[in-house]
Amino acid sequence: MNRRIFLRRTLGFTTGAATLIVAGAGRRSLASSLRDRRILDLELFDAERRRPVPARLYLPQHASPTEPVPLVVFSHGLGGSRMGYSYLGSHWATEGIASLHPQHVGSDNALWRGNPVEMVQRLQSAARESEAQARALDLRFALDQILKSDRAQLIDPSKIAVAGHSYGASTAMLISGAKVATASGDAVDLRDQRIRAAILISAPPFVGQGPIQQVLEAVRINTLHITSLGDTINLPGYRSSVEDRIAIFNAMNRSPKTLAVFNTGGHSIFTDRTTSSGPDTSARIKSATRELCTIFLQRSLLQNNPMTPEGIGQWRLRHESLLDRLVLPKFENASY
Repeated sequence: MNRRIFLRRTLGFTTGAATLIVAGAGRRSLASSLRDRRILDLELFDAERRRPVPARLYLPQHASPTEPVPLVVFSHGLGGSRMGYSYLGSHWATEGIASLHPQHVGSDNALWRGNPVEMVQRLQSAARESEAQARALDLRFALDQILKSDRAQLIDPSKIAVAGHSYGASTAMLISGAKVATASGDAVDLRDQRIRAAILISAPPFVGQGPIQQVLEAVRINTLHITSLGDTINLPGYRSSVEDRIAIFNAMNRSPKTLAVFNTGGHSIFTDRTTSSGPDTSARIKSATRELCTIFLQRSLLQNNPMTPEGIGQWRLRHESLLDRLVLPKFENASY
């Protein structure tokens, strides 16, 4: 199979010197009146790649040079933006964890604008090899800029995680150590050594890259995998189901890994949208997802609230009616 399928069917259809330009809006808080968090929009520009990387930063109000906070870098799905997944970013900030949401220009919400007849062509363009790699570089660039800015003293550089949904989960896997090959056969290693943990929501498979265990064998950080029985992607030329998410979980043999499978909800229920599941189910899934992610981040970055009966067990009891299964890392000696 042509290796370019990795981009077109896996990523797209789930799917030097750099310059920082911060627009005026990026220097002020958009929600400065919020008691427990600040929300800032940053207009970043990578001069080396000639690529804008707008980003939204959710920052705990208490973050200070004497009390720097952990940071999650979040990658949105195909057709998303920095404004999306606010239910995660806002919650993490209230729990003392900053969240940086870069926007991937080229596979963002601009895809949904324009002539509907050209929609498939735009999706294919968003899936090209260069865009898949550019997304990973977007995360690295945005993180670099934050850690070079006047806000760097508010962030603990030793406590950084990555997270993503769908196409964004693929991007997160790439900077967590997944190794893929381009159409020319050259190996690509986009791992960022600063990443200590990864949250993979609705992760798609790496099609056309050989055995999945081989692709993911270098991922050795803590990983949290979240999906649902109805987590199916159906787009022109591409279909992926919950079985693909579980296969990725099973293949990460070197990662201390956790899997949560909800018994309801489709692929888009993990976005900010209500979806066809209805407002009640959507709100419950989002609540359970953000709580589990927070427990995982606290365990992985802060070494507290461990994923043992006291932490994860209570979460399981609260959300048992939504769960199909919960699997904990082998070294925790627990499986639900």
